[in-house]
Amino acid sequence: MLHRATPERLSAFSDGVFAVLITVLVLELRPPELPTFKALLLLWPTWLSYAVSYLFIAIVWTNHHYRIRYATEATSAL
Repeated sequence: MLHRATPERLSAFSDGVFAVLITVLVLELRPPELPTFKALLLLWPTWLSYAVSYLFIAIVWTNHHYRIRYATEATSAL
């Protein structure tokens, strides 16, 4: 007999998906070629795009957890 998926299982699965997304995001970061502060500052577009992407993922994750609190069962519409 198949059991219905609970919102807790869905929440745990989505936490795993978000963790993979953040991990893949971090894997693309590269250190500067020279170990100087100026070389780090030259990479500001990369760091800014990382920060914006991380913030976007964090907002989506937070909204997901906020909405999943009110679910009584995990349906395909959810």
